Amino acid sequence: MIFTLYLCPPQIISVKILIKNIKTIVQANPATTTKVSGTEMAILPCINNGWITTEDDKIAGIGEMKEGLPAESHFDHIINAEGQFAFPCWCDSHTHIVYAGSREGEFVDRIKGLSYEEIAKRGGGILNSAEKLNKASEDELFESARKRLHEMAMNGTGAVEIKSGYGLSFDGEIKMLKVIQRLKHHTDMTIKATFLGAHAVPLKYKQNRQEYVDLLINEMLPFIGYEKLADYCDVFCDKGFFTPDETDSILKAAAKYGLLPKIHANELDFSGGIQVGVKNNALSVDHLEYTGDEEIKVLMNSSTMPTLLPSTAFFLGLKYPPARKMIDAGLPVALASDYNPGSSPSGKMAFVLSLACVKMKMLPEEAINAATINSAYAMGLSNSHGNIKVGSRANLFLTHPISHYNYLPYSFGSDLIHTVIIGGKLYRHQN
Repeated sequence: MIFTLYLCPPQIISVKILIKNIKTIVQANPATTTKVSGTEMAILPCINNGWITTEDDKIAGIGEMKEGLPAESHFDHIINAEGQFAFPCWCDSHTHIVYAGSREGEFVDRIKGLSYEEIAKRGGGILNSAEKLNKASEDELFESARKRLHEMAMNGTGAVEIKSGYGLSFDGEIKMLKVIQRLKHHTDMTIKATFLGAHAVPLKYKQNRQEYVDLLINEMLPFIGYEKLADYCDVFCDKGFFTPDETDSILKAAAKYGLLPKIHANELDFSGGIQVGVKNNALSVDHLEYTGDEEIKVLMNSSTMPTLLPSTAFFLGLKYPPARKMIDAGLPVALASDYNPGSSPSGKMAFVLSLACVKMKMLPEEAINAATINSAYAMGLSNSHGNIKVGSRANLFLTHPISHYNYLPYSFGSDLIHTVIIGGKLYRHQN
């Protein structure tokens, strides 16, 4: 039997859940840790043979079975998790799940040898998605994105950042941000919204880039700030997209409206994106395939979270970010899916962890920390998400019986999730 709670408007219902006989509670961190860096990333606090209680949308209690259980009569649901591992839900801090239509044609083009940049120059890539999105209605975008959210929830993701960036026009970008706001009100998942109008330069502005930058700064940002449609502002600062100077001017304008910076940086080349992100106190800089000693030094002296998206490198055939070098230098790193139609059409975070271990030589402990506590930091949620402690949001999942937490990234492609609880409600439970 599979119990599924489909995404619907959250309701105020008092629900108490007891999970007992848990083989191991992963990321059971009672401290006020907001992120882990360097050698700390290899440390994963766990409780063996434990129990967890939730009440409403919070974790109410956590302990060891040998210390005794709370009275079972007090709970609406009791789950016997013998042999199972409990994880905090993944925090996916970089996605583009509001879009219209897929791009499998470009997938074939890449198989035939065209590069990401070559496809973009022909009007493909982001511009392809922008054309489709501007033809789609808000309701169509909402319904398709809601299905993707549900898919992500069933795979253990409990918090997600969603970017605009496929509108590339005033009306298109605002439409996307309104869809994201609707999604916030129709799910128990935690959602952060990011304005990414500077995702690419539209074709009509190719001969006058500054005109589009002015549109972003003088028209889109004031409206978004006034209507409170976004939490963050992102810019694609990379070869063939936006320059560091353009990025700097957009982020400074966004700051006037309380939008914190996040940046696509150094995916295609050494673009200066990391430096301009740190200069503007970006919450995160994301992608980072091209990261050298200078970039690591800049990040070491900052509060910016380096966020790696290995499924993008996998899908596009790019070099992988130097995660091992970054961690060994003392940096923290986060992991995210980059779920989007062109370069990472999947939001399955367990596979992201597998890629991090296999392709970037991250230890399983480092990958789990990167996809929970550090990715929560990259969303501004580290006080309430990404760990299992009293008072945190009741976002957690149980695996099927497994031997060790290492088995989760090891067994890539397997469905190892048995139960998902988001906001204290059962989203998936198998008997």
